Amino acid sequence: MTKTYFNWSTGKDSALALYHLLNDDNYQVDQLLTTVNSSYDRVTMHGLRRSLMQAQIDELKIPYTTVELPESIDMKTYGEIMKRSVQSLKDQGFSTAGFGDIFLEDLREYREKQLKALDISCIFPLWKHDTKELMEEFISLGFKAIVICINNQLLDESFVGRELDTSFLKDLPDNVDPCGENGEFHTFCYDGPIFQKPIAFEIGEKTYREYPAPNKGEPNYGYWFCDLLPKD
Repeated sequence: MTKTYFNWSTGKDSALALYHLLNDDNYQVDQLLTTVNSSYDRVTMHGLRRSLMQAQIDELKIPYTTVELPESIDMKTYGEIMKRSVQSLKDQGFSTAGFGDIFLEDLREYREKQLKALDISCIFPLWKHDTKELMEEFISLGFKAIVICINNQLLDESFVGRELDTSFLKDLPDNVDPCGENGEFHTFCYDGPIFQKPIAFEIGEKTYREYPAPNKGEPNYGYWFCDLLPKD
């Protein structure tokens, strides 16, 4: 079995990909790796509280490492920090990295290029699978997730804070991928066959934030976030 670490993002694709790796006799997942914004103590990209990520990991029963990132970071610095983290895993005998990516070719190429330099191979259990079928599989396996971030250019506020169920999938506009693979929405997975028991939480406030567009003259990017609070 290949000693493997998995890039854990706390959401649906990550959970389903990990499920498949854990059931693949070719790989032994002995470590999770998650990037965290240390300034806000939240998971990068969608802002989940660190405490809820920790609650997930406690129920996964897999050792983990966090990559601590500053509030603002450029790609060069990000690459240097990630390289140090992966080198540490390499030194511990890990030779493969698992990801939940589905069809973004440029992202896969970036990951493979960066890790090839460290002699780490990549595995993508969900790669090129039909995203509608993936979400149907996710639900049928008993996974449960809640939407915690949406791109306001494609979805309105009513979608954030909703359960990821068949009703949610039916309500998605045609131009939104069922897995949100283009960044349309992000989720927090709180139950399913990979967890010992469900993660308890309660829904907090919803907030709207705008971020500068990368190209001058384009409108700012707007996102709705739903804060989740740990619950005993």
